[in-house]
Amino acid sequence: MLDKVLKTIHENSMFSVNDKVIVAVSGGPDSMCLLHVLNRIKDKLNIKIIAAHVNHCLRGNESDEDEVYVKEFCSKLNIDFYSTRVDINRFSKEKGLSSEMAGRAARYEFFENIKSKVGAQKIAIAHNANDQAETILMRIMRGTGIAGIVGIKPVRDKIFVRPLIKIGREEIESYCKKEHINPRIDNTNLTNIYSRNKVRLELIPYIKRNFNEDIITTLNRLSDTVNVDNDYLEYISSQKYKLFCDEKKDEIIIHKEAFLEHKAIIARIIRKSICYLLNNTYNFEKKHILDIINLQLHKTGTNLDLPKNIKVYNNYGDISIYFKNEKIINKDNNEYELFTGKNIIQSKKIIITIKTLSKNNRVNFKENNFIKYFDYYKIKDKIILRYRKKGDKFIPIGMSGNKKLKDMFIDMKIEKSLRDKIPLICFGSEIAWIVGYRVSDKFKVDENTIKILEIKFESEANNDRRY
Repeated sequence: MLDKVLKTIHENSMFSVNDKVIVAVSGGPDSMCLLHVLNRIKDKLNIKIIAAHVNHCLRGNESDEDEVYVKEFCSKLNIDFYSTRVDINRFSKEKGLSSEMAGRAARYEFFENIKSKVGAQKIAIAHNANDQAETILMRIMRGTGIAGIVGIKPVRDKIFVRPLIKIGREEIESYCKKEHINPRIDNTNLTNIYSRNKVRLELIPYIKRNFNEDIITTLNRLSDTVNVDNDYLEYISSQKYKLFCDEKKDEIIIHKEAFLEHKAIIARIIRKSICYLLNNTYNFEKKHILDIINLQLHKTGTNLDLPKNIKVYNNYGDISIYFKNEKIINKDNNEYELFTGKNIIQSKKIIITIKTLSKNNRVNFKENNFIKYFDYYKIKDKIILRYRKKGDKFIPIGMSGNKKLKDMFIDMKIEKSLRDKIPLICFGSEIAWIVGYRVSDKFKVDENTIKILEIKFESEANNDRRY
């Protein structure tokens, strides 16, 4: 097995000399095998390994015993060990996620934190050949394209690496037995309550019995074959994207010449364009891509509404893709409801742009006094722009209790004549941002944040803090 793992590592350039590598370890056979193997070959690779374990608190004492087991295993091998406890049931309710998605979010959040703390370069995950086969089958059943059949990539984002991706589960279990590793067993993996478990426990054994005993190898070979073709198509589409697309603020224009390319290329160009605006293509299906291609054949002025507040417009054959929410507010009062997209308050000569970001976006929290960031899932009410009211209170960053807004203005030495002119961004009745000055501790982005809300404030007064 060691030679096979080394071959996978070298073929995919997974590590560089002196890399620090976070190894995600649950305590199960796959991750314990990965940890043991990497520990044996670390000197050959000139890398240092660090184990990271997340206790999901889903199986009571068993979850705690998993954590203790991994910690003791690491202690015997002199491997640095980090762990955290997350109540996934509570976390999933708070974030509005399934337990599977919440668990994944918690794990990756923790791994990224440890990576930053120890200055690591890579995060190693124990996906194996069986996981790859299961993923491909699940995606085929959903009607995936070539990119989906590629499955789990050996390396993602030049950070996440999967050294066991060519090793089957039987070989992993055999290795554990041979090396006297006694991994923990999560019995929820043996029940068919989840789709993946049904594929693992029912579909793949059925295919083995009735069609192909070596279906795991066959599906992995399919992934390798398709990956070669997909890489070429991605390379060509990237070149064409640079040639035919203009990236603008909150908008991208695909010039009509792009639509003369093969459908496989223009479809990828469109996906790259959507990804430019949203940082991902979640909720965008094949039908949406085809709708954009068909729109280009219609007369100028034709438009199309897509998920996530995206609008598409045909401008004499050039296709413009942009955020559609531009709400113009004409009435002159002291309170305005805001929406995702661009909000134009004409009477105040104010533009407020609101958009969501993933936690993976690079954000400079101190770059601009008029662009601020908030934890999306902490916001439970309408977004309001208003001005101060009698009795307003605020929770400044770093404080746990309320402070009178009047006292805040005094502390910040804001002239009395200007205090009624300073805009306040509120989530429901609670002040989230004293625009140009301070944000609330209650809605701040922290280590548990999964999704970020960005609010940008523009007005003629932006260049002068005096409102």
